[in-house]
Amino acid sequence: MQTTNQATSKIFPFPYFALIQPCLFVLLCFGSFCLADQPTQESRSAPPNVIVIMADDLGYGDLSCYGATSLQTPNIDKLAEEGIRFTNGYCSASTCTPTRYSMLTGNYAFRTRGTGIAPPNAPSIIKPGTETVASILKRAGYQTGVVGKWHLGLGGESGPDWNGDLQPGPLEIGFDSCFLLPTTNDRVPQVYVEDHNVLNLDPDDPLWVGMKKPSDDHHTGITHREALKMDWSHGHNMTIHNGISRIGFYTGGHKARFRDEDLADKWVEKSNAFIQQNVDKPFFLFFSSHDIHVPRMPHERFQGSTTMGYRGDSIIQMDWCVGELMKTLDRLKLAEKTLVIFCSDNGPVMDDGYKDGALEQLGAHRAAGPLTGGKYSVYEGGTRTPLITRWKGRVQPGVSENIVCTIDFAASLAALTGRELAEDACVDSFNLMDAFLGSANAAGRDHLIQQDNGNNGTFGLRAGDWKLHKYGKKKAFNTIVEQKLTRTKVAEFQLFNLKDDPAEKTDVLADHPKIAEKLKQRLEKIIADGRTRPIAAAVK
Repeated sequence: MQTTNQATSKIFPFPYFALIQPCLFVLLCFGSFCLADQPTQESRSAPPNVIVIMADDLGYGDLSCYGATSLQTPNIDKLAEEGIRFTNGYCSASTCTPTRYSMLTGNYAFRTRGTGIAPPNAPSIIKPGTETVASILKRAGYQTGVVGKWHLGLGGESGPDWNGDLQPGPLEIGFDSCFLLPTTNDRVPQVYVEDHNVLNLDPDDPLWVGMKKPSDDHHTGITHREALKMDWSHGHNMTIHNGISRIGFYTGGHKARFRDEDLADKWVEKSNAFIQQNVDKPFFLFFSSHDIHVPRMPHERFQGSTTMGYRGDSIIQMDWCVGELMKTLDRLKLAEKTLVIFCSDNGPVMDDGYKDGALEQLGAHRAAGPLTGGKYSVYEGGTRTPLITRWKGRVQPGVSENIVCTIDFAASLAALTGRELAEDACVDSFNLMDAFLGSANAAGRDHLIQQDNGNNGTFGLRAGDWKLHKYGKKKAFNTIVEQKLTRTKVAEFQLFNLKDDPAEKTDVLADHPKIAEKLKQRLEKIIADGRTRPIAAAVK
């Protein structure tokens, strides 16, 4: 220090140096502050944190940034303004369990039996040792967590031990932590699962879950319908909790039970805590919203916020959740270090088992936008949903027509973080990270298979502008979302040109038999091959 002062004093003899020294100190401090506030080259090149926000039953036309005018979703709109809004963003199935399976594993769900809508006591569907988005990012050094709806089963082959350790589950397939709604909220039980256990469970009040009525005096939506605060329309008439009857029966666990109205607040609370705990580490958060799935019971402060009943109010609640997460990223200065992906697990449905006014109060709103079909359907409305990516400072905002799918998250995030995939892992997932990041001349998928639920032989194959439908049982479900659920008799195969007919109103198979035959053969080959990601493209 003395040498520095002496050398400096020769350049700035006293008293000038004495006057300049404080100024130099201020300039140095200001310069350090500015540099500290700017993203470094290392932070720009480092793989980002990743947050996947998955809505439930959200349609292509349910957000104002996708054309809705009956309600406004400002937080999601802002995400779209700051990122890329995809007009051809898809999930791989039109029901929740198969889409979630495919998103996490990178494998089409129809390849694995037991991937249809999971019942309350379903065992773990994704087996330990399966490569998942979580295990890929965990190998890359990320802290991994899931908060919200799971609906992928828990426990071994005999199903969940609700009063013991609930494993295998998320922690056995790559997640470091989980805070879950174990099934889906129209199915029992209404409890939280934290890591391997039901939260706040009193051992003196054990939890029992089943599909048979446990006693003659057990209250159900049929025997005590007059006591319900939300009536059922079909099927959801077994055990009553919080004035709402559900699918399945359960007893006990009263201290562990939650209130429907508090779910969204709890997801935000736990997600923000996860982000805060990992502010200095790379993290992956799967924020798995239950909104806007039935029973739609938003918090009281959102009830009445739209003219569309609880379905519309639940969309506003979901938009609030997105805003709260983005506020946390801003507060912790993580927005430029985080890739945010917003998507939905399938398209919309109105009456899905409860009399909540969704259909009666719909008004001019069209949940699937210009598309035909919705949940349970392989029409575009069942699987083409909102999909938005944002990485501030990296993603150039805009609109993309590239075909992308939630099944591609696995291979894309593996590439982003420099992880290799085994040939037998994520066999239907493509690396579309350039498309997700909006890179110039990036290409999306050239084809995509869509399924409804389970393994019943109903598929949609989109290849470019062409779309082939195949109905194994010659019946289409929920072809028009703005009506009660119906089954419609259809031909085994239909063909549509999405460029000319995005609403899939006119079957042109008879006019283009060669194209139809080519797509039939391609569909059969994809199913028979057991994979679509080329082996040559897989890293050995």
